Amino acid sequence: MAAKHLLPGPPPSLADFRLEAGGERGSGSSEPSGSRGPRMAKFLSQDQINEYKECFSLYDKQQRGKIKATDLMVALRCLGASPTPWEVQQHLQTHGIDGNGELDFSTFLTIMHMQIKQEDPKKEILLAMLMADKEKKGYIMASDLRSKLTSLGEKLTHKEVDDLFREADIEPNGKVKYDEFIHKITLPGQDY
Repeated sequence: MAAKHLLPGPPPSLADFRLEAGGERGSGSSEPSGSRGPRMAKFLSQDQINEYKECFSLYDKQQRGKIKATDLMVALRCLGASPTPWEVQQHLQTHGIDGNGELDFSTFLTIMHMQIKQEDPKKEILLAMLMADKEKKGYIMASDLRSKLTSLGEKLTHKEVDDLFREADIEPNGKVKYDEFIHKITLPGQDY
């Protein structure tokens, strides 16, 4: 089954996410020189790790350093990830945890990292637009995009589509070029 390739390679451990205080590696370090630590630390700041720990602690109701597998999806979503139930099940299976089991912070951190790594809104939008562009022209008509947005997946209302088109400077009967559209709608929102 192709689903087994969702999370390639062995999962990282908690030590892979820790940032080095002194900068240099090797003196006094018990980790092997081929460790993934420095490479993985590039992806998570100490602030992110602290935020993840704070969220994890909210679900660690008995303060044993573990959360229930049944709380995993909610905890991931509280941190901004968007896992499907199937993805959560795959993460748990990867770590040998059944639906009634528990996971520690190290495992939670690994799962959070893997989930964020596999979520890419630009890629998801591009794939959806490519499926709509049967002739591979590099654009789709605004009317086709409106139809898809109001009838498939998380259906948008016509007003929501109007707002989206206005923000992305799309004429109601115009062409929507993938690269421009994706760039415009994935820019961070204004912080008022």
